[in-house]
Amino acid sequence: MDTPENERFRDSLGTMTEEGKRAWVYPKKPSGKLYQYRKYVSYILLAFLFAAPFVKINGNQFLLFNLLERRFNILGFPFWPQDFYLFVIMMIIGVVFIILFTAAFGRIFCGWICPQTIFMEMVFRRIEYWIDGDRGAQIRLDKQSWNTEKIRKRVLKWIIFFIISFLIANVFLAYFIGSDRLLQYVFEGPLNHISTLISLFIFTGVFYFIFAWFREQVCIIACPYGRLQSVLLDTKSIVVAYDHKRGEKEAGRAKFKKNEDRIASRKGDCIDCFQCVNVCPTGIDIRNGTQLECVNCTACIDECDSIMEAVKLPKGLIRYASEENIEKKAPFKFTPRLKGYTAVLVILIGVLSGMLFLRSDVEANILRLPGQLYEHKAANIISNVFTYKLLNKTTKDIEEIHFKLKSPKGTIHTVKQGEITVPAQDLAQGTLFIEIKNTALSGDKNRAVIEVYSGEDLIETTSVTFLGPRSYK
Repeated sequence: MDTPENERFRDSLGTMTEEGKRAWVYPKKPSGKLYQYRKYVSYILLAFLFAAPFVKINGNQFLLFNLLERRFNILGFPFWPQDFYLFVIMMIIGVVFIILFTAAFGRIFCGWICPQTIFMEMVFRRIEYWIDGDRGAQIRLDKQSWNTEKIRKRVLKWIIFFIISFLIANVFLAYFIGSDRLLQYVFEGPLNHISTLISLFIFTGVFYFIFAWFREQVCIIACPYGRLQSVLLDTKSIVVAYDHKRGEKEAGRAKFKKNEDRIASRKGDCIDCFQCVNVCPTGIDIRNGTQLECVNCTACIDECDSIMEAVKLPKGLIRYASEENIEKKAPFKFTPRLKGYTAVLVILIGVLSGMLFLRSDVEANILRLPGQLYEHKAANIISNVFTYKLLNKTTKDIEEIHFKLKSPKGTIHTVKQGEITVPAQDLAQGTLFIEIKNTALSGDKNRAVIEVYSGEDLIETTSVTFLGPRSYK
């Protein structure tokens, strides 16, 4: 079945020619109210991205994702492998949050918050506009021969792109190995840490490839989020949309003619100037409707508003709107689906808050010594031997550690003599004996509750299975 002429754009990518070659996108430099708002948001997020690894709260890096050592800091709170379930819940909350906003407001995350878009549009393209010029100048420069001007501009741009990519790679490395270690490597000399230096240049090459060549293809081809939005959007979702009712009318879109009576001619308000296409960073025509390539960057909104103002027609031909708003003038409604997503999000946040509130600074893990059962001692006492591991999740040493047996009545003895100290963000481990009178036991398996104290402060409570002789009745 042949595809209708007006739907053929969906059979191919806007960044690819009919021969299957890359169609390079030369977007016009955007301007306008929404673009200014995006710049403010982007600069705040860029400042956060570059500062977060170097900000510390109670001695903890604000954000740290050290996969090799399995150490994570989120908002200054340290998380260990034992807290992985909390990390999973956080990730689920993030996914549900994105799903909720996508269902309500389309791909707004991509246009306003995504690091790929922010770096590409607010850093690398702005440098490109400064060196190569606007859309027309870039096209002419690309077509002209390799003369002195072209070589100078290309080399200058590539050097700046590489320096920025190297800087971004360093910041990302600070997220993975820690800012203190990164600064230590810098002061000690990169050549003393060859493996890290090689990793750094690999990351630099990846970032340079993405922002200097692959560019919008990341959003169109590599990122799965564009495909995800197709199953999340509906006719009530607010997206960057072209008002075809107003833009086409009875006679369709047509070029603007001075002093013409646009209303009497029944022509649409769209004057077919193609400025919304020229300014699009992914090279699509928003007038064809919602497309996965659209990242909701609002550049076409600003450009169309400026054209409408110039020809004295109402603004908002391209705007944030839902399909129902354009077709039926229906206002935005908080649908049952959005309420369901919100309820799930609230429940998950509540569960996470409760778990964080109950999370202790010290985690005690006491296990039976492998291969050991129990031992009879004098005065009808049964002894079991255990190993303990104490994990300190704080940035301070925890001193004067001792154990008490809460139930049943008995005693605990540690093999290590003297005071037990758990170093900051580290482990302390050893062996302990639990001794209980046989008369206090109810069978061959008993639950023993152990309290861990730091001085006079109870810091953790755990339980173990205490083995005794089988009783016969």
